[in-house]
Amino acid sequence: MAFDLKGKSLLTLKNFSKEEINYLLYLAIQLKNAKKNGSLKKKLDGKNIALLFEKTSTRTRCAFVTAAYNEGAHAEFLGKNDIQFGKKESVADTARVLGRMFDGIGFRGFKQETVETLAKYSGIPVWNGLTDLYHPTQALADFMTIQEKFGFLKGVKFAFVGDGRNNVANSLMIGASKIGIDFSVVGPKSLFPQNELVAECKEYAIGSGASIMVTESIEEGVKGCKVIYTDIWASMGEEDKIQERIELLKPYQVNMDMIKMAENDNVIFMHCLPSFHNLETEIAKKYPDICEVTDEVFESRYSRVFDEAENRVWTIQAVMEATL
Repeated sequence: MAFDLKGKSLLTLKNFSKEEINYLLYLAIQLKNAKKNGSLKKKLDGKNIALLFEKTSTRTRCAFVTAAYNEGAHAEFLGKNDIQFGKKESVADTARVLGRMFDGIGFRGFKQETVETLAKYSGIPVWNGLTDLYHPTQALADFMTIQEKFGFLKGVKFAFVGDGRNNVANSLMIGASKIGIDFSVVGPKSLFPQNELVAECKEYAIGSGASIMVTESIEEGVKGCKVIYTDIWASMGEEDKIQERIELLKPYQVNMDMIKMAENDNVIFMHCLPSFHNLETEIAKKYPDICEVTDEVFESRYSRVFDEAENRVWTIQAVMEATL
């Protein structure tokens, strides 16, 4: 299995076919196995990677750095206060400078327009490590985790519970609709995904055999699921909406009652992290009702959250290797 993706940017999974997504997942699993058995080859020796981050990060930053190192490449972290990006220099000019010095750019920030401008003007592959609209590298890691658990993806029933408008939900729905996963968004109507995106994903689903459902009903969305997925209720930059989101989403907290509603003893719980599953963080101590998942579920045998966190490395590494 091989596809020629050299020079291609990963800005959103919309621009990748079912076959290309499956190839990246296949490659990621091969790379993970090779690392574990000591046969991994450094195919990007001498390459230089710019990591341009407007937002702080744990998994995305560490995964990009580790993936680059695994491949023999050098990763240079560029935080928002390290360069003139967006302050004294335009995004387009920054892109043209970085494109002359680096072989690839990993971006994590706010506007989708920014990562698209980087790709347009840099002349090198650009990889979206998160924008307000999409988080494609996270979705790839999630699909890899499901593949490892069940051995297949097509026909898996998947419920995303909570804020259906966020970047992770968007990317999961796009990817699921392309590769044949039956995808449900379960949450309050005011937090449903955009109608245009749902319609677009339903078009993708025609070709893959997937189904797309958006519902307020937990029972309807979760029953028969193999995967129950959630995210924190207020994303980075939405701290002023925390109390409002708690009131809206508290009925959608993932707990053992919801796990039982799946009526599937092999169901797995997934989360992109970070999580307020306990009261050990500053925000959770300030808002004790903010837990989007109970500690009982998070720490249970159903949880695969740290598998998917590790898989961020292998899917990002697969993207780097395939596009460079």
